[in-house]
Amino acid sequence: MTTKRPFAAVLTTCLTMAQLATAHAADPGFCRQFARGALRQVQAGLSDPACGGGLQGSRWSSDFAVHYEWCLGVSLRAAGDERDFRTHHLKSCAIR
Repeated sequence: MTTKRPFAAVLTTCLTMAQLATAHAADPGFCRQFARGALRQVQAGLSDPACGGGLQGSRWSSDFAVHYEWCLGVSLRAAGDERDFRTHHLKSCAIR
């Protein structure tokens, strides 16, 4: 009977951690909107000669799935921070 308690405790801890991890992950509806917004930002950056040349990496991908899949694995805060980073970068390009 004592051997079942540690297993139950470990199982309960694992399930609780999984619930906490998914509770903070963005949902598919939000991520669809996030990915659409990311693509608008990418297109705006690529159409601006002052910004276009410096847009590299997955942050500036023109592939919807890249942004959508990334979003599904992060918190709402991380997704908002990413959107804000792109916004700030695009504004800084326009100033130059």
